[in-house]
Amino acid sequence: MPKESIGTSHTRIDALGKVTGETEYSGDRNLPGMLFMKTLMAERPHARVRAIRIDKALAAPGVAAVYTARDVPVNEYGLQIPDQPVLCGPGASKPYTDIVRFVGDQVAAVVAETESQAAKAMKLIEVDYEDLPPLTDPITAMQPDAPRLHPDRGDSNVCVHYKIRKGNVDEAFAKADVIVEGEYHTPVQEHAYLQPEAGLAYIDEEGRIAVESAGQWTHADRKSIAHALDVPEEQIRVIYPAIGGAFGGREDLSVQIVLALAAMKLKRPVKIVWSRRESIIGHGKRHAVILRAKWGATNDGKLVAVQNEIIGDGGAYMYTTNKVLGNSTITSTGPYAVQNVKTDVYGVYTNNIPGAAFRGFGAPQALFMAESQMNKLAEKLGMDPVEFRLKNALRDGDTLDVGTPAPTPVSIVQCIEAARDSYKWKKQGKSKAKKQGAIVKGRGFAAGFKNVGFSFGYKENCWAKVEIHGNGNIERVVLHHAGAEVGQGFHTVMVQMAAHVIGVPTKIVELRTSDSAMQGNPGSASASRLTFMAGNSVKGAAEAALAKWKAEERPAIAEFSYFAPPTTPMDKETGYSMPNFQYAYVAQAVDVEVDIETGHVRVKRVISADDVGTAINPDLVVAQIEGAVIQAHGYAMMEEFKTKDGRVLTDQLSTYLLPTIWDIPEKVESVLVEVPDPNGPWGARGMGELPYLPVAPAIAAAIHDATGVWINEFPFTPERVLRALGKIK
Repeated sequence: MPKESIGTSHTRIDALGKVTGETEYSGDRNLPGMLFMKTLMAERPHARVRAIRIDKALAAPGVAAVYTARDVPVNEYGLQIPDQPVLCGPGASKPYTDIVRFVGDQVAAVVAETESQAAKAMKLIEVDYEDLPPLTDPITAMQPDAPRLHPDRGDSNVCVHYKIRKGNVDEAFAKADVIVEGEYHTPVQEHAYLQPEAGLAYIDEEGRIAVESAGQWTHADRKSIAHALDVPEEQIRVIYPAIGGAFGGREDLSVQIVLALAAMKLKRPVKIVWSRRESIIGHGKRHAVILRAKWGATNDGKLVAVQNEIIGDGGAYMYTTNKVLGNSTITSTGPYAVQNVKTDVYGVYTNNIPGAAFRGFGAPQALFMAESQMNKLAEKLGMDPVEFRLKNALRDGDTLDVGTPAPTPVSIVQCIEAARDSYKWKKQGKSKAKKQGAIVKGRGFAAGFKNVGFSFGYKENCWAKVEIHGNGNIERVVLHHAGAEVGQGFHTVMVQMAAHVIGVPTKIVELRTSDSAMQGNPGSASASRLTFMAGNSVKGAAEAALAKWKAEERPAIAEFSYFAPPTTPMDKETGYSMPNFQYAYVAQAVDVEVDIETGHVRVKRVISADDVGTAINPDLVVAQIEGAVIQAHGYAMMEEFKTKDGRVLTDQLSTYLLPTIWDIPEKVESVLVEVPDPNGPWGARGMGELPYLPVAPAIAAAIHDATGVWINEFPFTPERVLRALGKIK
């Protein structure tokens, strides 16, 4: 029997359908008798909705219904806490739901026979707003005298505060020979997935409210929809058609609840597709963060003290700010051993678009600070930045900033060495052709790490079911799993895993996916967890089914739920905890060219060494590395999400500029470091977010190497570079 599935680059099982156009995404789905929905967004950052008049819209041709806040049974939702109204306006039973807190808050939903009729009727809705002063600066918003954006959520706009207190920072700074202080600013980033928010809701054959849309966790979506509609969870069915990218941006709901509401009330299918502008102003973004750091080291290159303050702009609602900034807390000292740490991390409500999950989940922001501090300390000490990192890198048995040992094996040393060796980094080996006319060249190095799986005491688990069918010989295998395929190749890897355990070709494995009515809880397609968690659940289910088959039970059917090693929440005063059951590690080296006359920076080469544990499908791993590096390159170099007083200025892809083939690094070299995780399936670690993490600080270091200036804020646009060089004000 074939046993070659693990470690082999099988072709993606969804490739043909996606390239031929056969695959249906949420916006492609249609049903007979279908109605169309349009949602009215507030288009203002902070206001009280005094009145909504819908009579004209209801009387418009083709209109079947208009819904406002008073129509939502339980007018609240939220992945972490239910602090967001489904529809903002008067008439809801819950207080403060008449307040609009960001431009994308939804106020009304129109359902009509055609999309154009719904759009025309939406313009007939009359809303009386009382505009309120917007709070858009998190520093201002966190002051004691700032107006409360959520009066029912406490006496402050600070919605998150984490502390790390390890050792004695004051004593350690007194012993430090070198101290570096800095303030850093990281920007908002738009997810820019290809498929905008879209969905179709209807009553299925068993009377359930079915919602077909793009998401990252079927069962979490189901729970939120059921809560808002005040129905049992079993009455809601969530199905994911093909998903056109996610990157964290689909963890929070968008159109699902209002669609389900309309289908429940009208008993007809209802469809919606957001425009790109609606998508940009309506869904959450990567958190903008202010980071202040003071780090100290001794002359022999030992990092001895770290003091950090991190302020994250949470925007209008919690979304996952508490979890994102929890991850920023963990990663704010980088993958290094330091015995004295004082860190304060704040998340703040503002009237900006909510801060949401985005690939890297708080680590890119924290590591921009941490790795910049490491590079500045190395320079001040006169040490090579790679040597300085190796001297301080975490090793097995070392404690993290939360006071407990990093789960073994710790592989940051192997990653740093792999990136160093692949780059052929020499301590004195800067380019001999460093300057050619106005072009100056530089190199930079940075590293990082991130958790695999859910954190801080969550009982991390994942379900799978496997069926083996045949008469005497195995003829087909059916694999059931609800984990979301968001473009990362997850479905392909699951098929490989099931085939490997059972010893059959991948072509006879049939996949049944992403239907909350048919499968158990998979957890989210986030936290670099699915290959690890789903892999263990698929492995367990396949092994159990194979045992039944060998015992001549036909068909052989088995379910299995995998539970990861336990974690613990952070102590509120010290941060002490075992927050994660495993981490993955990365190191990168980059080459840049800077035109000192125009300020243009060209990233020539990126070496990314990532510990993947075991590469289940090496080609997919390389694709993830290349995709993450390019996405992080856009974040670092050119993506500028601009707002003014809470209103979005870059609300189209013609104004929010993404990298094209002409803008991306000229060469990305992927180095697969494989240090098997004893708990991972066949040793695999999650790695989808890893290659994103060090890109910005590595580029910052390379720009400094080329020009002699440090730039503590990005994107590194020509204007920002010229300003740092003193050529413009």
